[in-house]
Amino acid sequence: MPGAAPSAGGFPSAGGHPPGGDVPPRHLVPLERAEALRLLAGVPFGRIVFTSRALPAVRPVNHLLLDDAVVIRTHDGAALTAAAVGAQEGVVVAYEADAIDPVTRLGWSVVVIGYARPVTDPDRLARYREALRPWVAASMDHTVAIRPDLVTGFRLVAEAAG
Repeated sequence: MPGAAPSAGGFPSAGGHPPGGDVPPRHLVPLERAEALRLLAGVPFGRIVFTSRALPAVRPVNHLLLDDAVVIRTHDGAALTAAAVGAQEGVVVAYEADAIDPVTRLGWSVVVIGYARPVTDPDRLARYREALRPWVAASMDHTVAIRPDLVTGFRLVAEAAG
């Protein structure tokens, strides 16, 4: 909308109403695992959910899907780095990514739950560091791989499947 002020979410607001206010409710259609992972691989960033000081923590990060794992980079002072390095079996995390249009309310969301473990194999480390460039201006010295043990997702569609 020309001249409309952006809302807190960065989208233009029409008289205080969110975009897509005239759009009918959408239907949720579950995704199969393979389709969910394909969609996840097609977007550059998501949100890592982990526990920090006994509380949930969420951080936006960029990722790649490599070797059947969600791969992210972290820095030395990151709570996730400390948790993953300190746990012998890794640490349970959730990773969420989506692509939902705020105007049409169509799109998808995928959640992966699994163990986040530091990558220590020198060959894998070199390959992952070359493939995954951090988006933030910080030294991302650690690489973490999340094995997708549980994969769920859904599409938001206009019409229910009949």
